[in-house]
Amino acid sequence: MFTYPNALQIRVSVDGVEPAIWRRLILPLEWNLGQLHLVIQAAFNWWNYHLYEFRIGGLSYGDPEMLEDGRAADGPRSFDQQEVRLRDFREPGIVFTYVYDFGDNWHHTIEIEKFLPLDEPPRQAVCIAGARARPPEDVGGTSGYEEFLEIMADPQHPEYAATKRWCGGHFDPEWFDLKLTDKDVRAALKPNVRRRQHQPKPKAAKPEA
Repeated sequence: MFTYPNALQIRVSVDGVEPAIWRRLILPLEWNLGQLHLVIQAAFNWWNYHLYEFRIGGLSYGDPEMLEDGRAADGPRSFDQQEVRLRDFREPGIVFTYVYDFGDNWHHTIEIEKFLPLDEPPRQAVCIAGARARPPEDVGGTSGYEEFLEIMADPQHPEYAATKRWCGGHFDPEWFDLKLTDKDVRAALKPNVRRRQHQPKPKAAKPEA
């Protein structure tokens, strides 16, 4: 018996950083780009206080009212993100871009991996895989992140103490917690979602008996 797809699997990766920072997500096929935006924010624990847009086929999609204040007068027109649903992509292999924070300019590559005929239509998004922590908010884009990592790797650096305080006292670029990320993604569309301000610190090892 043929079952029509009701979910979409995508891979989202942060451009310009190696090794790759990425998440694999499954979302309801009926969701729109505005809902996808909230899921991406949750998957990477971005704080969702900067402008953003999707770039698809040379066109821009987002919240038109927000983007109107953040663009130059000669910038491209932005179309309403709610008018595009995930089902509109129609086939695997399509790639497009999500940009968050027009200052730090974090570009994310989104790849449509597969359409899924799940037994029950999903009501929320889930994260099934991923790797590495996303850069801190307001770190200064890819170049700022590189400088940040250099400072954090050198306790003798004159800016080490201040930088460590700024990022919450701990940052591991290799950190990724699938269970925690999936919990965030499942709650992505809930109102008044609060983001963690800093990366969780590792638990101290228990002394041997």
